[in-house]
Amino acid sequence: MFSLADFEAHAGAVLDKNAWDYYSSGADQEQTLRDNKEAFRRYRLRPRFLRDVSQVDTKVQLFGGEVAFPICVSPTAMHCMAHPDGETATARACTKMGTCMVLSCWSTTCIEEVAEASGSGLRWCQLYIFRDRQLTRELVLRAEKAGYKALVVTADTPIVGRRLADSRNRFNLPPHLSLANFSNVQAQSSLVIKEHDSGLYQYTTAMIDPSLAWDTIDWLRGVTKLPIILKGILTAEDTEEAIKHNIQGILVSNHGARQLDGVPATVSLTHHPLTL
Repeated sequence: MFSLADFEAHAGAVLDKNAWDYYSSGADQEQTLRDNKEAFRRYRLRPRFLRDVSQVDTKVQLFGGEVAFPICVSPTAMHCMAHPDGETATARACTKMGTCMVLSCWSTTCIEEVAEASGSGLRWCQLYIFRDRQLTRELVLRAEKAGYKALVVTADTPIVGRRLADSRNRFNLPPHLSLANFSNVQAQSSLVIKEHDSGLYQYTTAMIDPSLAWDTIDWLRGVTKLPIILKGILTAEDTEEAIKHNIQGILVSNHGARQLDGVPATVSLTHHPLTL
């Protein structure tokens, strides 16, 4: 396999429908999912030649850490549905390549195991704000203790997007897997199907706080000294609010087109100023 398209085709051939549809689908009619791909095709390179490229340095500093090139691995959930090594394999690969892994708190391998697999690699921890603030606080403290260097707070998921493929499949984790960062009964039982819908939708409804607002971010700042990065920002107005609340960084993201269908393709927003 030599390209992302090769890996995508292989995954579609070997994964079961429950996993493949979860990984590959977007929200509602998938307009934004299609546009995410098409937007890249609309861009063209404007090369400058006759430059000395015999010595090239692509290293970037990120909050005191260093990556070998400015491409990191965004948080994605439930890697063990694709391979038994799951998130630990992703962590090892990121360390080997010299880049940053952002671990999803919905991982099927726990924070501590991923940190061990990552070794000296740069790692950040993605965080949802849960209705149970003590649960949220415990995840933050575990991430700090395990050597994660920043918190990536997902701002665009007060409720999960309407993903039709997951609803049709009544998506659920395979019985041998669990959301490894949660040991309490409520968190684990939330992914047990109770109705004719996605188990993930039921989980988010039960666990994630839909009242998430800027004052919640202020609360989080009182819990941790780690840099806070907001993921899911799409407008200049929200960027300005982030600056007012002393947020250290933003990730411009439409959640892989999995949340609100009809928003712009992320890459297209490079034409729109998001910062002051």
